[in-house]
Formats: sequence, structure tokens, C-alpha cells
Amino acid sequence: MLKLNLHFMCRKHWVGRNIAAPLLFLNLIMYFIVLGFASWSFNRFIDGQTAHPSMGGNGATGFFLTIAILAAVAGIVSKLAGGGHIRYWRSDSLAEAGSSSLIAWALTALAFGFACKHINIGGWRGWRLRVIEALIIILTLTELLYVCLIHAGLFGSRYGPGFRDTEYEDQPVPKGGPPVTGSRV
Repeated sequence: MLKLNLHFMCRKHWVGRNIAAPLLFLNLIMYFIVLGFASWSFNRFIDGQTAHPSMGGNGATGFFLTIAILAAVAGIVSKLAGGGHIRYWRSDSLAEAGSSSLIAWALTALAFGFACKHINIGGWRGWRLRVIEALIIILTLTELLYVCLIHAGLFGSRYGPGFRDTEYEDQPVPKGGPPVTGSRV
């Protein structure tokens, strides 16, 4: 069922660079917001100022903020690699963008788990912590969608860069001339 729906979406040209580019920009902005708020909150947490009106927290706050900062930094770096892939949209840039975005999604999913635990424990949480929790939950879903969109080339070069590009015509001939067929003795 899922494969049929994904194939239907690809046939309608809804997948690819036209959707991945705005999603990349949206995720980049959200990762910067998470990094800023999580860094501020982590600084307050280290200084022992959890009584601040916009801070609060519980036993999971330190772990949640650490993983949120790590996920935000990995997400920002993966968006930089993804920008190059969206610009060139070739299979050689897919490896870098795909692997870095997959790592960023895995760290964001880990932060999602800590956000759920942070919410489940309860207690007073300031508005900044609630914003970080909400953005991590949203980023988990949007980053997964982004990973799927940049891997659209797996379905064929019609939907993405593909793996059998023949756009390497302007490459120089190696020294010694073109490769020789047959065997040399």
C-alpha cells in the first residue's frame, strides 16, 4: 500500500527537488531556532538557574538539551550538504547529502525520544523548553520526509538524480589515451 502511494506521488512529479528545497530551508531555520533556544537553556541549566521563569525543567532536562544541541548541529551541517545536492541534483552529491541527513534524522529521533520523556515526567517547564520540545517533534517528521525526498533518485532518474547518469561527457581523457580493450601480455 505504501509503495503504491509513493509510486503514485512520484508519477505525479510531486517528489524531487521542487519540494525538497523549501523543506530544506524550513528545516534549516527550525534547527537554528532549536540550537539557539537549547544553548540558552543549557547555559541556564549549567549555571543552576532553573528557577528562571522561562526555564524550569525536570530530571530529563540536561539529557534532552544535550541531545537537542547535538541534533541541531548535525541538522545544520546536513542542510549545508543538502543544499549542494539540491543545486547539482546528481548521484555523486546524493551520497553526501543522504548520509548526513540520515545521521541528522537519527539524532533528531533520539532527541524526540528525550522530548517525549521530558513531557511525560512533567513538572514546570518554561516556554523555551516547550518550544524546543515542539520543534524537535516537528523536525523528526519533516526531516524524515526530507530524507525520503532526496532519496527519490532510488526510484529512477525520472524522479531524482538516479544512479546511472551519463552526464560526465566533459571529463578529460586519462593520460596515455583512452582505455585499451583486450589483454596485454
